[in-house]
Amino acid sequence: WGLCYNVTLDEMIQVMDNAINNGYTVCWGADVSEKGFKWSKGFAVIPAENRPDLDGLERDKWEKLSAKEKEAQLYSLDKIVPEKVITQELRQEGFDNYQTTDDHGMLINGIATDQNGTKYYLVKNSWNTSNEYDGFFYASEAFVRYKTMNIVVHKDALPKELKQKLGIK
Repeated sequence: WGLCYNVTLDEMIQVMDNAINNGYTVCWGADVSEKGFKWSKGFAVIPAENRPDLDGLERDKWEKLSAKEKEAQLYSLDKIVPEKVITQELRQEGFDNYQTTDDHGMLINGIATDQNGTKYYLVKNSWNTSNEYDGFFYASEAFVRYKTMNIVVHKDALPKELKQKLGIK
């Protein structure tokens, strides 16, 4: 029952980035029961429910699909898809209505970007090494913003300004 701090979503990302960029690992409690969590493929994303990347005939085709057909296409994830923009309010809503729950604890120990510049966190999972990346997977920043329940870091991994703001010595 040690101390914990409720920081903003942006501050949480700053803490995680600062920790990783300074050689610390982040203990990460998150919801991995999402359709965008693809353990076997080695990634976790939050696809956008609307498709702003479509235009003309493709948009017309999309809009004529049933909800079930749209979901099947959104979560086939056979190519890079646009992701939902995660706000503090959206994250809180997911927490309040139990769409985000604490399913699993893992370790984050790296940051990568894909060919489009999307940021991903490199996550070590304890399940096994039978997936695409031998037990690791890449969680997009959108996934981390939306589905994180808690993080634990060494106090020296905190950005100096936040450490000062929280009164941590």
